[in-house]
Formats: sequence, structure tokens, C-alpha cells
Amino acid sequence: MRFSTLFSLVAVAASASAQTIAGQYDCEPAGAYTLCQNLWGESAGVGQQSSTLLSTSGNTVSWRTVWQWANNPNNVKSYANVLHNTAKGIQLANLKSAPTAWQWEYEQRSDPIRADVSYDIWTGVAQSGTAASSASSFEIMIWLSGRGGIQPVGSQVQSGIELAGHTWNLWRGPNTNWEVLSFVSADGDLTDFNADLKDFFDYIVQEQGVSSSQFVQAIQTGTEPFTGSASLLTHSFSVALN
Repeated sequence: MRFSTLFSLVAVAASASAQTIAGQYDCEPAGAYTLCQNLWGESAGVGQQSSTLLSTSGNTVSWRTVWQWANNPNNVKSYANVLHNTAKGIQLANLKSAPTAWQWEYEQRSDPIRADVSYDIWTGVAQSGTAASSASSFEIMIWLSGRGGIQPVGSQVQSGIELAGHTWNLWRGPNTNWEVLSFVSADGDLTDFNADLKDFFDYIVQEQGVSSSQFVQAIQTGTEPFTGSASLLTHSFSVALN
């Protein structure tokens, strides 16, 4: 299988750099970020995943995640991601801008593939709080890619939203103790994304009843694989809160 060969080659190259993580909850420092495996749903599948830090420079980071999963095609297996260490703690009402840029590509992927490439942004009443915890009020996802017919939490509540130069469909629904709002690209894969995240924050405040007193508690970016196999390369990613 072509992917198996690629997986082996990538693994060898990553091993040589000594910056690869492969454990279920392994994390490593990545400049202004922290790179984490987060295989929180691996028990629902059979497979493997590794993530490799490629470079950091100031507020920019580059990494690769290689994964291969089978079984339970409607279950997320992981969320390999980078978490910004300091872009947090600002109230939505006081946010002036949130510039971000993400250039990524699938170096290789199986056909079919079920996976998304997404931002995962967490807000809460308190100024600080761990992502996906009792401190979380809202989870705001921005899907730059969603392949294989996968769907976000909840149901679609709006379509044809024009934000950040692209068109989005909005999904909404509860998950544990927080509410999930997912903007899904209606323009296909957005592999060269440059935007101001404040556009999304302003929309959910004005149109979805989210209080502007909410604090940004965490900004993560990465991929949620369901089934298939892929090598996802982030050439460059950055985000800031002003």
C-alpha cells in the first residue's frame, strides 16, 4: 500500500530529528506553542499516529502529523494539535484583532478519508481555564476541511455565512457542559487561510447570543481523524490576540 511506504519513510525522517511524539497524550514545547498528540478517542479504533515538530520561529510553527485509523467511522480518534501558550485571557468585548495564518496540505491521504482540519477555540466565564473542562462555556470550531461526509456536533443552524473572505455553514449543539459552534467551509479545503478570528467572535456574539464577557481560554489547531490514513503537513501556522 502506497501510504504504508510513506508512513515508514516519514517515521524514519522524524526519528532522525528526535522531535517526534507518539504516545497517547504526549506533548512537547514548540516555541510559542505546545504540540500535543491527544489521542483521546483511540479506544474506538485500531491504528497509529505520530506528530513531529519541524520548526519554530517567533510566533510561527510548522509540524507534521501522520495517522492511520480503522473501525467506527463516526468516531473521532484524536486531535493532534498545537496550543498557543499565551494567546488567551482576553475578553471578547476587549479584543481588537486576532490575526491568523495557516498554510497546510495533505502530503498523502487514502481515498476515502474521514477527517477534518480545524481550529478549536475555547471560551469561558473565567479568564483562564483548561480546554474541554468544567471551565469551558463554548467550543468554537472552524473547519478548513471536512472530508468523507463527517459532521460536527449538533445540527446545521445556518448556511451561506460570509466571513473572512469565505462561505461557511454553521452547526450548533451541546457537548458535555459546553456548547459547540462549528463553522464548516462551504468552499472546499482552505489550505492557505489568512483571516482575523475576530470576525468569527463578532458573529457569534451578534448572531448566536454568546456573551461578549466570555474570555478566550485556549486556541488550538490541528486535525480530527475518523478513518483512513494521511500525512498532514502544516507549512506555517500563526495566531495572535490583540
